[in-house]
Amino acid sequence: MCEIYVKADPILYESRSRPLRIHGCVTRIRLENLFWDTLAELAASERMTTNQLIGKLYGEIVAYRGDVVNCTSFLRVTCLRFLALKAGAADRPRLAAVAHIAVA
Repeated sequence: MCEIYVKADPILYESRSRPLRIHGCVTRIRLENLFWDTLAELAASERMTTNQLIGKLYGEIVAYRGDVVNCTSFLRVTCLRFLALKAGAADRPRLAAVAHIAVA
């Protein structure tokens, strides 16, 4: 099983920092290349640029939650959710989301 993961091209997990403007503020976001690729795919599916998508996601999460504690983690989770939904996985809470519930 591990060969599937350890033989991944190192360029996929190399991180890259990109500058972008979110709601008029210039910032930089550092993500691994695989996440940038996934964000680009998601953006294309929405007929947006990656920067437009990130700005839209940021605006929506701020409107919904009032704050973004860790924007890069939010973007990583967004990518994983996009891939899971694309693969047909149900949109339901996973074990990590309910970890606070004691298991008998």
